[in-house]
Amino acid sequence: MEKIILGIDPGTNIMGYGVIAVKDGKANMVTMGVIDLRKFGDSYLKLGHIFERVTGIIDSYLPDEMAIEAPFFGKNVQSMLKLGRAQGTAIAAAICHGVPIHEYAPLKIKMAITGNGQASKEQVAGMLQRLLKLDPKEMGTFMDATDALGAAYCHYLQMNRPETSKKYSGWKDFVNKNQDRVCKK
Repeated sequence: MEKIILGIDPGTNIMGYGVIAVKDGKANMVTMGVIDLRKFGDSYLKLGHIFERVTGIIDSYLPDEMAIEAPFFGKNVQSMLKLGRAQGTAIAAAICHGVPIHEYAPLKIKMAITGNGQASKEQVAGMLQRLLKLDPKEMGTFMDATDALGAAYCHYLQMNRPETSKKYSGWKDFVNKNQDRVCKK
């Protein structure tokens, strides 16, 4: 059974999207690209275009789930408000189509893909290129597309991890609560 995951990297000038297909536990890229919003001067026209384009992507690829990058909290309140509106518009498009939404912090996405939460966009793109065996020609000029693909791939990785209700304060606490899983010499 195949599962389609849509990844979104919200933006107010460039919004990235990436779609992966998961079949037999293996992820493959279907497409990635950007929604260019720079030609729209009015912020409300941008939001309308985001809704139309995300709806079109959903209609084209019929994703089972959407993974979206959470806004990075900066110091500029106006920028955060605009970015939150863009993210909310993409989420609204998914809700209108009954697509479940999963939100991931940028640090979580970077950590899942590279093992380093402080990785650069270029490092994330390079790792995705290797993991998904992408031809260099498939790598776009905008990192927003690979960031979106990263959100989708992060969700794929999270799907394969069993949830645990146990919380641990450290390795010693883990060992104490999991004696059956600890190798004894």
